[in-house]
Order: sequence, then structure tokens, then C-alpha cells
Amino acid sequence: MCWARRTLSTTLHSRELGRSLAATDFRHLGQVGLVEQVGLVGGGDPRSLAAQQPVMHARQKWCPHSRMTGSRNSARHTGQVSSDCSSSSAWISFAMPSAPRLRCAMPLMEMLHGPMGAPRLLLLAGLIGLVVGEVGDFSPCLRFFYKGVPPTGVTGAGRYAPVCQRFQNQYRFASLYDRQRRAPLYSAYLLTPAAGKRPRINWMYEPQLASSRANPEMTDFPKDANISQNVRESQAVPLDYTNSTYTKGHLNPSLHHHDTADRKATFTLTNIVPQKSGSNAGTWARLEGEGFCLGPAHVVTGALPYAWGERWINNRVAVPEYMWSAYCCPSYNASLPKWTRPFFPAYAAVGRNDPQSGQDIVPVDPKAKIAVRGYDVRRMSLAVLEDILRQRLAPHITLFQGQCG
Repeated sequence: MCWARRTLSTTLHSRELGRSLAATDFRHLGQVGLVEQVGLVGGGDPRSLAAQQPVMHARQKWCPHSRMTGSRNSARHTGQVSSDCSSSSAWISFAMPSAPRLRCAMPLMEMLHGPMGAPRLLLLAGLIGLVVGEVGDFSPCLRFFYKGVPPTGVTGAGRYAPVCQRFQNQYRFASLYDRQRRAPLYSAYLLTPAAGKRPRINWMYEPQLASSRANPEMTDFPKDANISQNVRESQAVPLDYTNSTYTKGHLNPSLHHHDTADRKATFTLTNIVPQKSGSNAGTWARLEGEGFCLGPAHVVTGALPYAWGERWINNRVAVPEYMWSAYCCPSYNASLPKWTRPFFPAYAAVGRNDPQSGQDIVPVDPKAKIAVRGYDVRRMSLAVLEDILRQRLAPHITLFQGQCG
């Protein structure tokens, strides 16, 4: 069994150190087996190798302009935010290396054989040189996280791949990609005033999920027949959504960005989960369009898997039962009307993606129109959302450093 010491969401690059990596370069977050427990070289659902967000609004006067500084050291990140505000009324809304040298006690052939057979060999090849460039390390894109700190408490090293989403030679947002479900667990971004229409652009993929030596830029999908096997095994492809009953649901929506390139960058399938149209084109879309912040806010939006019995499209991509989202606006006008105060500095929501799900997390409005009935959105405090995520996703998850305080 191989053991590595590593941080939850970051891995040192050999190019940062000027040498190959050793196991001691990784910080210990509890021993995680890279072979069986993680599922990189066996285990997990045999169908896998490797939603949108609710919007909240409140009348306010604010204009945060944050400057983020963070250490480039992947094992220790620090950041501080400085803000200045000017008064202006606005609606705020959001939808809601080489490879490490590891000492192995498990024989190589034992690693290569087992329930998954050949896929184990494929995944072992993927493990060698696992993190180079934009995949495997959040350190180049920490500015998308509050105080430069990604959400903590999500375990499963190797299963989840941190991705700095790079488009036109700039980092646009960050995603934690679930290799087994072939879908993002969450995307983190800075919400800025919207401008322009939805861009018309081809769907893209992350080349470095398929090969660590590939182009670090998100890339247009070729025609289905020309998509390589490595790409198909490592992530979702457009064909997965063909003839399914699900739409492509953005975690980071294009309409939450002012810059055209930022909007285009959201059209990568590493930012997409299968979402029912009643949610994607219904309740979620209406809430997203109600308004935007004048200044940037930190947003983390993700997908919540089924507690029992995963659902899949094309027997490859996992469908979330719920969508969740939270924002952090640390700079706001303290003289806001009393009714708006619960919305600041942080707020959250959960939305249904399955009308047949129980009502313990999000109740159903029986009077809602048929087209959107069962796709309700429940607004809640950040603490309530984190409690739900701790019960269903990770027992020690924290979305924002210091609870956005």
C-alpha cells in the first residue's frame, strides 16, 4: 500500500522546487491510501475512472474592491484582503511533475490486477506524473478563494483534482473535479457585474486531466470520433449529454462575469453537471437574472451527490441530487436596512435537481407551476449549508476562511 503526505487541495510542482518531488514534500492530512482507499488504482464504481446556483438578493450600498495576495508555496498559503467602498445602490445576487517518489509496500503486479483489471493499469499510468501545470494545484489561482484559502475538509486525495481554469493565457476561476463522477464537486469564482449576452462558443475540456504533459489551456472538443480515449476516460464529453434528459448546468455561470473571456471560460465541461431543465431553465435561471453585485464577491457553487444509489447519464457522468452555493461579501455597508442584514457577509442556498427527492433538505411548494414543481430553492445561512454538506459530503468541510468574517 502506498502512502503519501499531501495537502488537501495543493501539490508542489517540481518546477517550483527545481527538483523531483519526494513524499516528504507533502503535508499530512491523515493517511490516505493512494491505491485502494482513494480509488486511483482500483476500487470505486466500475463505471467511473477518474449543478445551477440559487440567487439571493438584497438592497445594499457597497463596492468592495479586493486585492488578494497569496504565497506561491503550495504547502502554505496566506492571503489578505484590502477593500475600499463607495456608496452606490445596487442589488446583490448570486447563483447560489514529475511524479512524487513514493515508497510502496504493495507489489506492483498486485496493484495492476484486481476487480478493475486493465483500467488499473491505465490509472496507474495517470498517477505517474499526476500533477503538472494547471491540474493538481490551486496555488496559481488562489485569488478566487476568500483570503486565498480553498474550502477545507474534503477528503479523498487523488479522487479530486484541483483545476485552475485557464483560458486565453489567464486564470478565470477554479474547480475541484471529481475524477470518479466525471463532474466538478464545486467551482469557485469572483462575481462581477454582468455585461453582454451569453457567448456562442464551443464546449471545451481540460487536457491535463487526460495527460499531465498536455496543453495547460482549456481546449475545444474535436468531433466525437476524434476525441482521444484518454480524454474520454478522464472527463465528461459532449456525447454523454446527447439524448439524455439532462441539460448542461453551469456551476460558475457565464452571466456572473463582466469580462467576455471570463464568460467564455465557463463553457468547459469541467464546470458542468447534469441538471434538469426545470431547474436550469426555471427556478435557477430566474434567480440568477435578478441582479448582480457592483463589486466582486467570492462564490463557491457545487453539486451534492445522492446519499444512496448514484444516478448516471450515459453510464459515465454522475447526476447530483442537489445544487448548493454560497457567497462571501466581507465588505458591505453596515447601515443596510435591517431586513437585509442576514444576507451579509455570507449567505447560501440549496436547490433541488430531482423532483422525487425527499423534502428534508429542500421542501416542495405544491402550488408551483408544473414545469418547475419539485425544483425549489431554499435560502439559508452559511452555517446551515455547511451542516448539510457535513452530513452528506464531508464531515469537516468549511467553505470560507473564518466563516467570511
